Amino acid sequence: MAEANPLDAVPDEIPFDTPYGPPISLDRAQSVISTAVAAAKKRNWKMNVAVVDSGGNLVAFQRMDNAMLASIQIAEHKARAAARFRRPTKVFEDGINLMHLNYLLAFDDVIASRGGIPLIEGGVIIGAIGCSGGTDSQDEIVSDAGAAVVNQLPVTTK
Repeated sequence: MAEANPLDAVPDEIPFDTPYGPPISLDRAQSVISTAVAAAKKRNWKMNVAVVDSGGNLVAFQRMDNAMLASIQIAEHKARAAARFRRPTKVFEDGINLMHLNYLLAFDDVIASRGGIPLIEGGVIIGAIGCSGGTDSQDEIVSDAGAAVVNQLPVTTK
């Protein structure tokens, strides 16, 4: 018997259906960046960090000393993709590398590299952070640190 095609599954709800909200302010964007840069400095990683608004437009950017120049555009691309597609860019990386959904590469503005994370406040997307300069896993750690300024995870008790 042939395996079922996972793409034939019909979810009850639209995935990644977080609504777009008002754009992140410059002050908040700079706070996100400074936290991300502090996390990178702790590890002696040189990063480019971008924050975009809820429409994917650049609000703030910082290039750490000696960060790779090619990563400037990559950081911005990760942030834009996370905001516009309403999901972390790791979802695209996993979709291509683990699930072999190569059609994702045909979508405009997709980047299959982790390090782009939506910034969600009050249940709406106010922007996104994108980091680049290290490995994908390093980029994700720095983005996670910056995103934590806005994305407050619920407290769990055991």
